[in-house]
Amino acid sequence: MTWPPHAPAVQLCYASTLFGAMTLAAAIDAGLLGPRPERRLLLVSNNTAIPEITPALDEAPGFAALRGRFDEVHSWNEIIAPLHPADWRARVIEVPMIGRLLRHRLGLGDAPAELFVESIAVPPARTIAGLLQDCPITVYADGLMSYGPTRDPLPAEIAGRITRLLHLDLVPGLVPLLLTEYGVPSEPIPDEAFRAVIDEVTEAVTGAAAEGTGGAAPGGATGAPPVGGPGDGAHGGVAVILGQYLSALGVLTAAEEDELHADLLRGVRARGHTSVLFKPHPAAGRRHARHVRRVAGELGVRLTVAAGTTPAEVYFGTLRPALVAGCFSTALTTARRCFGLPVATLGGETVLERLTPYENSNRVPATIVHATVPRLAADGTLTEPPPVDLPGLVRAVGYCMRAEAHPELREEAAAYVRANGPECYFKRRRLWSLELIPPPPPPEPSPPPRPRDTGAFARLRRRLTARP
Repeated sequence: MTWPPHAPAVQLCYASTLFGAMTLAAAIDAGLLGPRPERRLLLVSNNTAIPEITPALDEAPGFAALRGRFDEVHSWNEIIAPLHPADWRARVIEVPMIGRLLRHRLGLGDAPAELFVESIAVPPARTIAGLLQDCPITVYADGLMSYGPTRDPLPAEIAGRITRLLHLDLVPGLVPLLLTEYGVPSEPIPDEAFRAVIDEVTEAVTGAAAEGTGGAAPGGATGAPPVGGPGDGAHGGVAVILGQYLSALGVLTAAEEDELHADLLRGVRARGHTSVLFKPHPAAGRRHARHVRRVAGELGVRLTVAAGTTPAEVYFGTLRPALVAGCFSTALTTARRCFGLPVATLGGETVLERLTPYENSNRVPATIVHATVPRLAADGTLTEPPPVDLPGLVRAVGYCMRAEAHPELREEAAAYVRANGPECYFKRRRLWSLELIPPPPPPEPSPPPRPRDTGAFARLRRRLTARP
């Protein structure tokens, strides 16, 4: 069946990262957005801590490959300036007025519209969906979070308009849990459509780099390592290290995250890789890169730090690295799924222990990577994870994260815990509270305190025991 049955006059798509825009482009090319409407708009948002000094996704070199799929591109940051898109939301009394102003600003008028957004549970997507109240919503997921439960309960006014979930099929055999409590069906975006978009963006980035810098590495990378093949200039081939921003999320301290990146670098160096590309997370600052450079100098590693907003997948296609290592980045799964590259993880167990609250939306991505990706140690040792019933594990973790939203998973979660015990993926306190394991025995009662002597007997004892 062609989607939607009655095409609206306008489609408004929202994206905050180039990777998200690539996911949208793949869905468009696969026909999942239906025939091209009268107008298809892209609303971009820069959600980094200081968006004024960070390029938005439509300023990235690779965006040129995606631009033709949209009739217009608008900036959410400019619309709500000087407010930050990750923080601002309209007050209830303001919604009708600001909704009309937004329709006027985007030229929507009274035309029927359809909304395509990512991360519907949080601003800006939730804010935009709340302002445009009379249109159906399609949610697209561009990462591993689609396999976990919805982060926060949604207002009925928004949840009732969500018609489907589009997602990348990053882990074959896993069915997304996201939005299922609202009866929302999911549909995978074909692998070949996404890979074709990656190739387009890669060609645009390498072409822009060749014109602007005389052939430098994609995305403004600094350090000038080889960009030809897996064996160029390195005994063990080029390795890619994926950075994250765990300290900004409060999962690790800044020093601990620096040490995590250093251990990743030590691990790949111990495996013979002397040429390494460090790909910081787009939302991370420059501090991590400075620390990694110092460690690389100590280890004798030829290091390149990827700059800009270029997705890691572009480097996978141009470098064809011999190893991709990280903590629990979605790019580990795209490296393996889309490019067939060897991958490794480090630090997953610490992250699983530190994530708070238990329902933190990063828990399922961290669980999937820790359970399925070979584990790298700082000494270069690579260990395969033990066999696991991945669908059972993910559904059990999802139930423990939001049991009230998924009571239908209780028996399945209980069976998994009975069969496997309270592994690192679960917190004992959470299992106790959900009565999935017996609570600990009560502590032994303390002996009653000795009654304190008072009165005449106490005064007599003190005189008899006093020193002469």
